[in-house]
Amino acid sequence: MTLDDASAPVPADLGEVPETALWTLYQRAAEARRPDGVLRDPKAIELVDRIDYPFAERFGTSGLQSLVQGLRVGCFDREVADFLAREPRGTVVCLGEGLETQYWRVDNGRAQWLGVDLPEAVALRERLLPPGPRQRYLAGDATGFEWAQEVDPAHGVLVTCQGLLMYLRPGQVRELIAGCAERFPGGSMVLDAVPRWFSRLTVQGRMRTPGYRVPPMPWGMDAGERAKLRTAGPGVAGVREVRPVGGRGVFGALMPAALTLPPLAGRLPSVTVVDFAGT
Repeated sequence: MTLDDASAPVPADLGEVPETALWTLYQRAAEARRPDGVLRDPKAIELVDRIDYPFAERFGTSGLQSLVQGLRVGCFDREVADFLAREPRGTVVCLGEGLETQYWRVDNGRAQWLGVDLPEAVALRERLLPPGPRQRYLAGDATGFEWAQEVDPAHGVLVTCQGLLMYLRPGQVRELIAGCAERFPGGSMVLDAVPRWFSRLTVQGRMRTPGYRVPPMPWGMDAGERAKLRTAGPGVAGVREVRPVGGRGVFGALMPAALTLPPLAGRLPSVTVVDFAGT
C-alpha cells in the first residue's frame, strides 16, 4: 500500500449489525474530540476522518450519547488494563471487534490480541487497521468457537464482548459464556448489556434517528439481573459489576446516585465481568 492509498477515503458499506461498528466509532471520536471528553482516542478520530460515510446524517449528534459511549469504553479499558497488569503476556480476545481501537489505547507491548468478527467487518478493519505482529483478525461467527482453537491459554485469557451480545438470542448468550468458561478456565469475560426496556424498543423498530434505525437487540438484561449469569454454565465462578468512572456536567454529578438508587439503577446499560472457574 502506498502513502497515497493509506490516506485515501475508504467507503464503508456494511450490513445492518456490522454497521453498528460505525456508530460506536463515531461516538468515541466525538467524545475524544471534546476538550472535556472522558476518552482519549486519537485513532478513532483518524478513522472517522478517513472513512467515506455520512456519520452525522445517519447518526445525528449528541453530547450525551458520546459521553455514555466514552464511559462504557472506559469500563472495558480498565478491565483489560488490569488483566494485562496481572498477565502481561496474556491474550485478549475481542469478539465482535468491529472498528474498536482499544489496542491503541491500552496495549502493553507484550500481549497477544485476537479479533473475531463477521467477514465484511474484518475486511474493512484489515484495510483501515492492518494488524501488527501481536494482532490477528479472524473472520467468522463468534458463537461458533472455531476461533478458540487459535487462542493459547498458557498466559491467561480475557474475552471481551463489547457491543455484541445484545444482537444474539438469549440462549446464544448463555451458550457463549458457558463455552468460553469451559475452554478458558481461570479466565474472564467482560460484557455489556442493554436494559430490557431498550431491547424491547429495538425489536419493535422504535429506536431511531431521522437517518438510522437501531437493529433489533433480542437480548436485554437489567443490571439487577446480572447474578443470573452465574447459571450460564458450571464453569462460571462469579460475576461482578463494572461501574463507569468520571462524567461531566449534570450527568456526571447525578451518575453515582443513579447507579445505586432503584429503580433507575436497574434500567441503565451495564458492564459486567464474568469470572471462569480454574482447573
